[in-house]
Amino acid sequence: MNMERVTFLMPEDMLRVAAQIARERDVTVGFLLRDLMKSEISRRKNARPPNRADEQLVAPLRARLAPDFAHATSWEDLKVRLHNKGFELRPSGGGLALHRLPVGDRICKASELGFSYSRLIERFAAPFPGHRHTWVAERALGSSLLADDDAVLDQAGMSSS
Repeated sequence: MNMERVTFLMPEDMLRVAAQIARERDVTVGFLLRDLMKSEISRRKNARPPNRADEQLVAPLRARLAPDFAHATSWEDLKVRLHNKGFELRPSGGGLALHRLPVGDRICKASELGFSYSRLIERFAAPFPGHRHTWVAERALGSSLLADDDAVLDQAGMSSS
């Protein structure tokens, strides 16, 4: 490995602490600094980029698709409305992502358009068809499911308490 000489200024107290750390690790200050730089470079290279869509792209989409999200009466209705405009929703983690048809490239999260998965579940009273993360629906529908269970128990002459 070829090494280049680098010279830079460092405050005395910082150099003193660096020297103490180097002694504790039984290495030179130069090795310590190279190791720290190597770690920082690796961290930056391996860092996942933010999975947030560009607001300049999302804002016009939000305006274009908001009526479809707002007026849809079911998952199927929303699917048809979006499909007619060249888009589809797909499960993504604990939520939904908007994809462009027919290619299927991911554009943004539904929540970035202003429509969170849990609120859509509550509105349609059902999870997104085929979504693997059932816990999101269970949490979103939990209170209404409990109320439905109480009503069934009351009709049967039983009490949940």
